[in-house]
Amino acid sequence: MSFDLAGRLAERRAADLYRQRPLLDSPQGPLVTVDGRELLAFCSNDYLGLANHPQLIEAWRAGAARWGVGGGASHLVIGHSTPHHELEEALADFTGRPRALLFSTGYMANLGAVTALVGRGDTVLEDRLNHASLLDAGLLSGARFSRYLHNDSASLATRLDKAEGNTLVVCDGVFSMDGDLADLPALCAEARRKDAWLMVDDAHGFGTLGATGGGVVEHFGLGLDDVPVLVGTLGKAFGTAGAFVAGSDELIDTLVQFARPYIYTTSQPPALACATLKSLELLRSEHWRREHLAVLIRRFREGAASIGLQLMDSDTPIQPILIGDSGRAMALSQALRERGILVTAIRPPTVPAGSARLRVTLSAAHDLAQVDRLLEALSQCWMPLSGEPA
Repeated sequence: MSFDLAGRLAERRAADLYRQRPLLDSPQGPLVTVDGRELLAFCSNDYLGLANHPQLIEAWRAGAARWGVGGGASHLVIGHSTPHHELEEALADFTGRPRALLFSTGYMANLGAVTALVGRGDTVLEDRLNHASLLDAGLLSGARFSRYLHNDSASLATRLDKAEGNTLVVCDGVFSMDGDLADLPALCAEARRKDAWLMVDDAHGFGTLGATGGGVVEHFGLGLDDVPVLVGTLGKAFGTAGAFVAGSDELIDTLVQFARPYIYTTSQPPALACATLKSLELLRSEHWRREHLAVLIRRFREGAASIGLQLMDSDTPIQPILIGDSGRAMALSQALRERGILVTAIRPPTVPAGSARLRVTLSAAHDLAQVDRLLEALSQCWMPLSGEPA
């Protein structure tokens, strides 16, 4: 008996679900070289245009010259360097929380937080459209696991009434494939009613939402008592890599003691922390990036509506165009690519069956002319696929 890997791959190809990695041969930016061709890209999560910022590059170089290029060991052995500590203090100040803890990836931060807080005899309740890392964390925690209807506080309330032990409600702040915001005020109210904790992964909200870029919690004016566990990633609006959890002294101490993905992983390079400190400084001081991004979002939504594209309920840089069929989504993505524009088709199982889409993402590094070029190409490509006369 053997594994039928070839058969599984053939089935995926036949269903228009086969995934391939585009080869990037340039830094992140609006104009990129992919598979040997220059393309105008609308598929990066570099929302503030910081991933290739010269000040971040210089901060990384200076950090490497001072601290070397490797973390060397886990944080609990001898891998917790001064830049790591300074970044944690800066992130705590940024989020208005007593402490923050660095993780190497967002996946690890989510897995570490959930599994450290709940286990057998407890309950974890999650939004159906949560990121895969959150769903995996809930399943791996050993707690009683249930998913409530997307952004539905009444559905959450029903499940909270059946919860046992310590109960953790978990949701994305901005849903990565739809671009909509979690209804945090309503979710907070239900969690408080049953003395449950709310954990929010604001990977796509930090830097883009809130008066100072503080994310979805700042956007709604919520605090530590409302959202005891706040997770952010550094590879999106921050433009670098890694993640963090921010919360109370007791929460961070608990994660240091019990979060296995934190305890048993080599720390990120100290130079990376140096670069992130610089990106946090720019994120907090250069408000024009968020303001320009808001202008681009409005321009795109107005233009897409005039074409007749089906957008989703999003005022964030994530602007999905709902197609439905995976084959048609792939065809539209390919038609745009032939016109020099890169937009990724997102298909099941990343999104629910029948909801394949083009996930357009905007960056402060884009300009209005580039957004207009995307809209013109969409207009040209959409008519033949939609069956409408050109």
